[in-house]
Amino acid sequence: MHWEAWATLAVLGGCLVALVRSLASPDVVLLAGAGAIGVLSEFSERLPGPRDLAAGFGNEAIVTIAVLFVVAEGLSQTGGMSLLTDRVLGRPRSALGAQARLALPVTAASAFLNNTTVVAMFMPGVNDWSKQTGLAASKLFIPLSYFAIFGGICTLIGTSTNLIVQAMLVDAHLPTMGMFTITKVGVPAAIVGVVYVLVASRWLLPERRTASTTQEDAREYTVEMLVEPGSAVDGKTVEDAGLRHLQHAYLVEIERDGESIVAVAPDQRLRGGDRLIFVGIVEAVVDLQKIRGLRPATEQVFKLADRSRANRVLVEAVVGRSCPVVGMSIREARFRTRYDAAVIAVHRGGERLVRKIGDIELRVGDTVLVEAHPRFVDAHRHSRELFLVSVPGSQPLRHDRAWTAIGILGVMVVVNAAESFTHVSLLIAASVAATLMIATGCVSLEQARKSIDGHVLLAIGAAIGLGKAMDKSGAAGTLAEGLVGLTASLGPRGVLLGVYLTTLLCTEFVTHSAAVVIAFPVAKAAALSLGVPFMPFAIAIAIAGSSGFALPTAYQTHLMVYGPGGYRFTDFVRMGLPLDLLIMAVTVLLVPILFGMT
Repeated sequence: MHWEAWATLAVLGGCLVALVRSLASPDVVLLAGAGAIGVLSEFSERLPGPRDLAAGFGNEAIVTIAVLFVVAEGLSQTGGMSLLTDRVLGRPRSALGAQARLALPVTAASAFLNNTTVVAMFMPGVNDWSKQTGLAASKLFIPLSYFAIFGGICTLIGTSTNLIVQAMLVDAHLPTMGMFTITKVGVPAAIVGVVYVLVASRWLLPERRTASTTQEDAREYTVEMLVEPGSAVDGKTVEDAGLRHLQHAYLVEIERDGESIVAVAPDQRLRGGDRLIFVGIVEAVVDLQKIRGLRPATEQVFKLADRSRANRVLVEAVVGRSCPVVGMSIREARFRTRYDAAVIAVHRGGERLVRKIGDIELRVGDTVLVEAHPRFVDAHRHSRELFLVSVPGSQPLRHDRAWTAIGILGVMVVVNAAESFTHVSLLIAASVAATLMIATGCVSLEQARKSIDGHVLLAIGAAIGLGKAMDKSGAAGTLAEGLVGLTASLGPRGVLLGVYLTTLLCTEFVTHSAAVVIAFPVAKAAALSLGVPFMPFAIAIAIAGSSGFALPTAYQTHLMVYGPGGYRFTDFVRMGLPLDLLIMAVTVLLVPILFGMT
């Protein structure tokens, strides 16, 4: 290989390390990688220059994704999909019945809407089921996330990963996918996946119930409170202060003058300035705040200026992979300053966090309970750093526009599906649909602006640039020769399997964008050397890049349900690893048959 190929692989390797270690968000890492390629291009013509790298951001698929965000927001703000699915959901009597009722509406909705939006839309209903029927939340939330991913692989617009592949096809001047090109493989894979979930969840998913059904195995938080000097509880014993037999929490530690008092006795006297550490479910926070003489320790640590609680709300949010404070303690991250919100409790899977709030080091998948101004909800509703799982004070939906939004989506899908007759591209159809969503009042102009996720768009543009570097430097060709050499005895199907497995591993351990960056140029070179069409490889990359069932960090919807379902890391591995292999088998079996690959 030339030095340009080695340099490109070194840059890509650095990006992968940064993404695995969550050193920065995917868009920042990939942009940095593209920038490094741009600098190196000054020394060689075998690398794409700044103009070539910038061209990736003008790709038709990127603009299409931007306007599709607006279309999805119109359906979300009107409750359009909820209108269609409420009657289907009903009131199940068993976990299997609940899963079966979820499967069709969630999968169907996710075929046309962003997966994150769909999961966020259905989470309140799943919570209600747990509360009203006593169903174990852990039997429902992983299936909810999986069903959303199944739907995403059924259409071109089902997930941004499909559109990233489409963008790279456009950039490479290769035949592109239509709205339902991937459907021929996606629907059978989704059916197999749904059947697997319905059958296997009985044995592979844990039986953990939400806080509202039983306190055992509930989502426990670490909560810190301070004893106010001279208050009603200053000088009283723990029992006299009413802290001995709390319904939703118990006192595990008192910190006084730098020393810790553990195994707190009921006759232990409280003093002003004591820091009390409780462990309890989310209702405990509300209960503790009602006790005169106690106040959240965060008010002292973060020095909240506004002492009135009237204009604050409690919000539960899951820490995402792209959150810049991952790996930092809450105090080091200056969470209050960064997000204008104070962390008052933290939950982490099955692990009990008995330590000072400020000293807790945040990890991907942690659920944080924050106290913030209502504007925090609007600021982070579409964030990829913090996924909001409970959103109090949400604006009322525009139900009178629901059928309008559904009609607009329907027309967009039909027009694009008939592209061979109408000659209307997805970009034009989506742009008109987004304009109509705004014009008919389904979504406001401000909401439309906020719905466009710039992080995703930047990551895609940078990914296209890195793909060009892999191609032009010769790195992709060299890796493809190695891949073909290893799987030559298995023929094109073996190479397809190798491409799928490579993409899947990158999806599980890195990101979808990085998975496509690595797999696409290598697969293109492999298809060229084998003399076979590239479309089968494009379909395999799209499905593998949209999957990733075995790790909770592999997909944003997994992180959204991680805390509310009371899951542990191993729950995803046990349930998702066989599913990864099953979807891979279906894809590798059907793609060569359906797309003429011999």
